[in-house]
Amino acid sequence: MTNLTPRTGGGAAAPTDGDNRYKSVQHKLKTLGSAMDRAGNELETLLRDMRRNAQRAEGLAVDIANAELDRRFVEMTNQVAVALGGAAQAVQRLHATAQEVSGLAHDTRRTHARLYEALDTIRSGRSERTPKPGFFAR
Repeated sequence: MTNLTPRTGGGAAAPTDGDNRYKSVQHKLKTLGSAMDRAGNELETLLRDMRRNAQRAEGLAVDIANAELDRRFVEMTNQVAVALGGAAQAVQRLHATAQEVSGLAHDTRRTHARLYEALDTIRSGRSERTPKPGFFAR
């Protein structure tokens, strides 16, 4: 059996605030991508453990049947194995989603850098203040 250990320090992967400066957005995207990478790794471990426990439960059901114990114990143990297998499928879908979100976050960060890094370099190097976005749109 595996021992579950609670983790502290969870919560939001990246704080949401109104700071939309280039470096802030880059940091938030990096934090999100890293958090999703970690979640994917943890889900992969969970998936492996759930599948192993489902197989153990199936083996235990066979052992109970071979020991000629009450049939209801065999049935209950088989139900546990089926439930673990179903939960493992759900975790597998969640794992795939976490990997997809991680990839999208990393892609978005690269695209954001490609589009706005040069502009940020120019704006950061100026000693004069620059107009707020939308100033010239009036």
